[in-house]
Amino acid sequence: MNSAAFPSLQSSFFSQTPSGRSSPSSQSTFALSVPSSSSPSTFRTQTSLHLLPDNNNSNNNVFLQKPRRAYNVRTRRNLSRAATAISCSAADPAKKLRLILDSPGTHQGPACFDALSAKLVEKAGFPFCFTSGFSISAARLGLPDTGFISYGEMVDQGQQITQAVSIPVIGDGDNGYGNAMNVKRTVKGYIRAGFAGIILEDQVSPKACGHTRGRKVVSREEAVMRIKAAVDARQESGSDIVIVARTDSRQAVSFDESLWRCRAFAEAGADVLFIDALASREEMRAFCEISPLVPKMANMLEGGGKTPILNPLELEEIGYKIVAYPLSLIGVSIQAMQDALSAIKGGRIPPPGSMPSFEEIKETLGFNDYYEEEKRYAISSISRQTGSSASSNVYSIQRSAQDDREQRSESPQEPVVEVITPDVYNNYGADGSRPFSGIWSRTLRVKITGRDGFEKLDVRIPAGFLDGITNIVPALGGVNIKELLDQASGEAGGKLLLDFNDTVGDRIQVFLE
Repeated sequence: MNSAAFPSLQSSFFSQTPSGRSSPSSQSTFALSVPSSSSPSTFRTQTSLHLLPDNNNSNNNVFLQKPRRAYNVRTRRNLSRAATAISCSAADPAKKLRLILDSPGTHQGPACFDALSAKLVEKAGFPFCFTSGFSISAARLGLPDTGFISYGEMVDQGQQITQAVSIPVIGDGDNGYGNAMNVKRTVKGYIRAGFAGIILEDQVSPKACGHTRGRKVVSREEAVMRIKAAVDARQESGSDIVIVARTDSRQAVSFDESLWRCRAFAEAGADVLFIDALASREEMRAFCEISPLVPKMANMLEGGGKTPILNPLELEEIGYKIVAYPLSLIGVSIQAMQDALSAIKGGRIPPPGSMPSFEEIKETLGFNDYYEEEKRYAISSISRQTGSSASSNVYSIQRSAQDDREQRSESPQEPVVEVITPDVYNNYGADGSRPFSGIWSRTLRVKITGRDGFEKLDVRIPAGFLDGITNIVPALGGVNIKELLDQASGEAGGKLLLDFNDTVGDRIQVFLE
């Protein structure tokens, strides 16, 4: 093997021991055998995975071999991706999805229709989700899935969904919204929107829901060209988006036609194959037997579609890799809203148990996380009301609440105090008319404590300079501090003159020193 050509393939991982458990003692080396590229247009390839035994454990000499197949576009792409598949970035949604496709078992993905439903899917623990053109058309437009919704609306909705979650999202790309050139634009737009995968179908425009009447498909040639255009768009974008090739020809033409198209889609470079509206288990099984190296997608249309509803174990036994549930979320949402509206119209509110509490709703939407993060950027009430110019001359804002807590727990310190010293301050007043004496020669300490208990401001101001104090602390605007000073004449230092909370909940205290 040419290690210079494939440097990142020489990595280690834990192989499976005979008991099926991973063990450090059975650590083996991963190697990929690739064919010579002397005549790429004519040769056929055999891709082999070897687990080279550890010197101390000869029992783990395992040889895994994939079936021999023709060397085509998909084989070349898989070989080029092998170098990065092992150490792919978790931040790339397409690579996350490819890891799911490479993992054992059948994986479930409910279909969402907005950011909230996507967040609920992620919170429920699903590893990925779909978007549904049927559901988005219903939720966004209140219209049937008969070609009304546009490419721009689907991309906009999709971007809101992908930004709301960290799990990969497979987007419903309908029929690509036109010819092969439109398909390329659609794929690139879905990549920019953050989708991990895109489903592209072979219906004519305007399209229709796969389990409804009136569906028609484009010719074989045009259907294959759409998938080739999608593959080209992915390559031009430098993306790894998963292309799910769907055909609706089972109901529009025949089952045999749908099998032919899926084989052609696989040769064109599709990553996942999908025949919508299969009518029996036998058809589902026959579908999974074609193009065995390409994962298959099932569509469990809840509520009564043409395809039999099977559980995940049954789907896995047949050979499916991923399964979509397109109507569960939009369906129960419609029912729940209808029930709530009936209750309200009857003079009631939805009973306990039929909806989450207000606190649970806030938790789902991330209010508590928002409040915690907000503390990192907290500013004093003074800064909110007077702007940064006053703060730069009068007070200093301590670090964020979290950093401040860490500082206090490690080494408690006295609050930072800034003493204001006027540019001209001697034995005369601010206007040069008379010297300060008596109570006017004293100092006022202004202290502001936030709602979280941490000090935002601790500043001393000479009593003779009260005229501008309301510009510094607007909350003191309605207080006659001069009168308070006159009443406190002769008092010892440390007397509390004022103690109240402002409109935002900050505690303001004024001391005479």
